[in-house]
Amino acid sequence: MDHIVTLDSRQEAALQAIADKFIAQHKGDAVKALKEMIVLNGHLQERLDALSSPRRATR
Repeated sequence: MDHIVTLDSRQEAALQAIADKFIAQHKGDAVKALKEMIVLNGHLQERLDALSSPRRATR
């Protein structure tokens, strides 16, 4: 891991609530929810990388 995030108790509680809802959407299957989150993060990272890469001149 390149970056470690430290959360305060309020942020931790909010994150836990969101995680619980996400797992519930996957019928309680935490592994399935984790896999989907990894895929979603991969797509978002690709989009961020595309936005931050130098623009090529188009003619």
